[in-house]
Amino acid sequence: MGDLLVPGVRFALYADLMLLTGLAAFPLHAFDRAERHIPALLTLFRRPQPWLCAFGLLVSAAGMVILTADMQGVQPDAVDPAMLLGIIGETGVGAAWTCRMVALLLAAAALWRLASHPVIAAWAVAIAGAIALATLAWSGHAAASEGWAGTFHRASDALHLVAAAIWIGAIAAFLLLLRPRHGAVPPEYATLAARGLDRFARTGTICVLVIAATGLVNAQAIVGIANVGQALASPYGQWMLAKLLLFAAMLGLAAANRWRLTPALRTALVEGEAAPAIGAIRRSLAAEILAGLAILALIGWLGLLDPLP
Repeated sequence: MGDLLVPGVRFALYADLMLLTGLAAFPLHAFDRAERHIPALLTLFRRPQPWLCAFGLLVSAAGMVILTADMQGVQPDAVDPAMLLGIIGETGVGAAWTCRMVALLLAAAALWRLASHPVIAAWAVAIAGAIALATLAWSGHAAASEGWAGTFHRASDALHLVAAAIWIGAIAAFLLLLRPRHGAVPPEYATLAARGLDRFARTGTICVLVIAATGLVNAQAIVGIANVGQALASPYGQWMLAKLLLFAAMLGLAAANRWRLTPALRTALVEGEAAPAIGAIRRSLAAEILAGLAILALIGWLGLLDPLP
């Protein structure tokens, strides 16, 4: 169980902060100005965000205790305040942790203004969430790089995470829109989802390009392109291959949504027989987000493995 504690905390942080950032950013790129002020939509996307902030703060605090215990060679219940303050105040990962906690508190404060200033508050939460997410680049392999190469590696890793957050957060937002209410999806929500899926096509393409480009940069920084064959002989390389296969599955599902299921949904809404089309796209989105969460679980584990045998 102890071996699963650290990757479990890492997975929880990745998933939580990506959902917080992505859900906050979603109305900014998927809705027009009028739609961003619809009260029902504000409530729909606002409801999970305070819980995500609170969970992020809680898991970050627990993660710092676990990290301190690991660095001090003691059990987590033996960590005292002096140990914690030493790690927080004297290490780069401690500085990143402090930045993450402040960013999450600022995001929570901004949520109080979402009803009266939805666009400004959404920007504030999205930016604060992205900052909190970027601090995770100071854990795992990126944290081991030094000098300008290390700075570039962490910046690439942070951009990689933010692009993934926008993608995963959008999938979660579409699932919220298409969730049945009293046995059916309201037609106005289905129409908004269809328009949002069309608008997300360009944003999603940019996210995929950024993820692919920064993924190559990170691979070069961690193992070196020349050492890929050697890396594939290690557990790290084999799990990385599984991650790439899951990413390819997400791309396939996204392509099906864009070119087949979204046009079918638009046609069904015009004809008044939308239930089968809604069900099909909801199943595809659910499979896509499950693949994304599986990737995050692998990332939580990969950051603890040696890249080369």
